[in-house]
Amino acid sequence: MDGRIEKQLAFSLEIDKEKNIFRQTHLSGNGRNENDAEHSWHMAVMAYLLKEYANEKIDIAKVMLMCLIHDIVEIDAGDTYAYDTESLKTQKAREDMAKERIFSILPKEQARELIEIFDEFEACETAESKFAHAMDNLQPLILNDSNNGGDWREHNVTVEQIYGRQRKTKLGSDRLFDVTDEIIKKNIGKGNLKE
Repeated sequence: MDGRIEKQLAFSLEIDKEKNIFRQTHLSGNGRNENDAEHSWHMAVMAYLLKEYANEKIDIAKVMLMCLIHDIVEIDAGDTYAYDTESLKTQKAREDMAKERIFSILPKEQARELIEIFDEFEACETAESKFAHAMDNLQPLILNDSNNGGDWREHNVTVEQIYGRQRKTKLGSDRLFDVTDEIIKKNIGKGNLKE
């Protein structure tokens, strides 16, 4: 086996560890906590299905790749809960270190390519990254809604926190933000979100 394929297969095996990183969000039907790989896969499929609602013309293959790789860094950095203000303070530093180690397993040009796509997602400035962020926000929202707001109630999440996070949804899709707004208002009415 040549060195290039060895590196690609080593990376492929390394990212299998993403299946062991569990999130705060539960699977629909009040199932177990979802893992990062499930979250990323779900986002990628949603991006393809919902692409017609993007605010701008997007390269859907790039969006799907962003969705699939955006949490690989959590293999080293761990999952940072969206509403954990203390962990959010160190998230970027932890993820930057992880990004360098994990992607460097690949051949140099592939490592560079995936780091650029990861960084583009994080910057949230391009049409693709904005739409990928909309998926990153919408996916756990629909799971929380399907579970009658259980994760929000468990963590005492407020309406202000939810809307603060969903601002990025609007950057990627006005239409999906409207849907998000309907879901949030429904959960306020049910008492699942604190005002």
